Amino acid sequence: MQFVVDPRSPVSPGDQLADQVRFAVAAGRLVVGERLPSVRDLARLVRLNPNTVSRAWRELELTSVLESRRGSGMYVAVGAESVAHTFRTQALAERLGRAVGDALVAGLAPDEVQKLVHDACDAWHAAEHSAAESQTHAAQPAGMDSREKNRHGIED
Repeated sequence: MQFVVDPRSPVSPGDQLADQVRFAVAAGRLVVGERLPSVRDLARLVRLNPNTVSRAWRELELTSVLESRRGSGMYVAVGAESVAHTFRTQALAERLGRAVGDALVAGLAPDEVQKLVHDACDAWHAAEHSAAESQTHAAQPAGMDSREKNRHGIED
């Protein structure tokens, strides 16, 4: 898993790390029993004070997302998926609620807000599809002649 901390975010760096872990567990990108980076390694990677990472790991341990194994590190805890799903739903509902509220206060009608949300989802899916497609094309061998393409089952 790749961790990213945005220094311009109004969310504290420790909360950004904790949220990333919870969202990754909820999405299945981190699974029960998977080991997380050590405090020192992650602090060096994301250029944070080790105390910040330690506080994030401690918060995740107190909320049963992570478990500490003495001398071995931090691991995704049994039952973390349920905790992470609940957190993700509540956190994103809160964020989306604020954005919808802002749109309504700005004078948009509810159907206009729904269209904006729908369009944003479509744009996100299109970008994901485009990224996946470009990775597929990048993986295809370049400079093949017709015989090589036929041998590999690639059509012109």
